[in-house]
Amino acid sequence: MTALDPALVVDWFATHARDLPWRRPGFSAWGTLVSEFMLQQTQVARVVPILEDWLRRWPTPADLAAAPPAEVLRAWGRLGYPRRALALHACATAIAERHGGVVPEDVDALLALPGIGDYTARAIAVFAHGRRHPVVDTNVRRVIARAVQGVAQPGPPNARRDLPAMTALLPEDLVAQRAFNAGVMELGAIVCTSRAPRCGECPLAEACAWRRAGSPDAEGPPARRQARFEGSDRQLRGRVMAELRASDVPVTEAELTRVLPDPDARARILLTLERDGLAARAEGGWSLPG
Repeated sequence: MTALDPALVVDWFATHARDLPWRRPGFSAWGTLVSEFMLQQTQVARVVPILEDWLRRWPTPADLAAAPPAEVLRAWGRLGYPRRALALHACATAIAERHGGVVPEDVDALLALPGIGDYTARAIAVFAHGRRHPVVDTNVRRVIARAVQGVAQPGPPNARRDLPAMTALLPEDLVAQRAFNAGVMELGAIVCTSRAPRCGECPLAEACAWRRAGSPDAEGPPARRQARFEGSDRQLRGRVMAELRASDVPVTEAELTRVLPDPDARARILLTLERDGLAARAEGGWSLPG
């Protein structure tokens, strides 16, 4: 194991952090929560314009809670995984009803909200409220694996291992720990990348245990490849959702046949969308939920 000086990351982050809305002074806790929902499995560049439009439209949890689900799904656009939009709507409703429209600071209170898991709860507590917690995603795990543990890639996610490993590195100062959490994440996202790390630009290069070991290749079986998107049910669901979002009246079976000609696939996709609360049977066809 190699000791890591958190100040190296904090100082690097102060000058190299990307200019993103949720990092700007005065950005609201509600905005941070919305951004965390949108950033799940979605690239930053796709999130930023939709996030900004979303917060202009619904600047508070109560504003979003009052919106019809169909309107929320249309505003979600092509971010993907639209169930997140419904979960965010349910979360906004719970905040408005249980917390007077104020995003909670406590991790346990955040975990009690719809759609919020361990990572998201800690991220909101740290980045919106300055609480001291480890925030661990794939990028953070990779930086720790290389810089501290000396291996090319982290093992499978394991909260019992990953959270203490990050906690051990956190500065005690609340401002510094917030910057460190964000900085390690940023370092993994833009410098210490999985396939082509730019070690010459890394503030931890000299102390990095992986580099000191000669940058050995990863051990064990190769990581599983992401399932192919082209032709997948996820792609087909997206096509149907695009039709439903684009129409203010029910989309007929004939219109859906042009989008999805295979009758078995069409029935399967509509059934799963209905089951997930993303589509509803309507007179004459299908629509977004009421």
